[in-house]
Amino acid sequence: MIRLLGGIGAQVLAMLAVIGRVTLYALLTLRHLVTPPFYAREFGSALLQIGWLSLPVVGLTAFFTGGALALQIYAGGSRFDAEAVVPQIVAIGMVRELGPVLVGLMIAARVTSSIAAEIATMKVTEQIDALVTLSTHPMKYLTVPRVLAAFVTVPLLVGIGDIIGIFGGYTVAVRSLGFNASTYLQNTVDFLEPLDLISSLVKGAAFGVIAALMGCYSGMNSGRGAQGVGRATKSSVEAASVLILAANFLLTGVFFSI
Repeated sequence: MIRLLGGIGAQVLAMLAVIGRVTLYALLTLRHLVTPPFYAREFGSALLQIGWLSLPVVGLTAFFTGGALALQIYAGGSRFDAEAVVPQIVAIGMVRELGPVLVGLMIAARVTSSIAAEIATMKVTEQIDALVTLSTHPMKYLTVPRVLAAFVTVPLLVGIGDIIGIFGGYTVAVRSLGFNASTYLQNTVDFLEPLDLISSLVKGAAFGVIAALMGCYSGMNSGRGAQGVGRATKSSVEAASVLILAANFLLTGVFFSI
């Protein structure tokens, strides 16, 4: 019994230690964000990698999710003669929840893993030590541009994903379910409120920061060798995904439980 409690206590302490290290890393990133120098070239490259190159996977994910959501709502609503609510529920479902969360998880899968693997490989091959030798702070050069780029681009990706997801639902509803096109669009516009759009973009910014920060943290703290790179990549995606879902729950409570 004592051995069991000791094992549980050790796990809890280890988890708290990780939370503390991640928090300190985030605070250091914030401090370096507001102090020079700023590496514009790295920032531009991160904008391209996180934003532009993520558009295809985000667009396809959102489109098929919106279409599937329309089919599910129509099938469920038909049991209560409530098929007409399809445009409203697709719009609010995509903008409030599915759009931000799916984009955040796709960014975690695509960007967080890439950042962690890249920085971990730099650590294994001693490129980070070379940066220190050249009087370049690794956090300023590697972490700050990626976190700032994610903060800027992921809300834009969420907005685009919301639009494409609603269009996916519109396409299925008009082409397959017999909805009138103009009526569907009008119902969508009338039902959404400014707070829905604001919450979606705020969630996108938060999820982007989480995804980039966890990728950088895991890469910077990876072990040596190929196994260290693999573990860093895996742990970064796991941590980013769980934190994104937790942040979504908290932000939803803040925005819609007032």
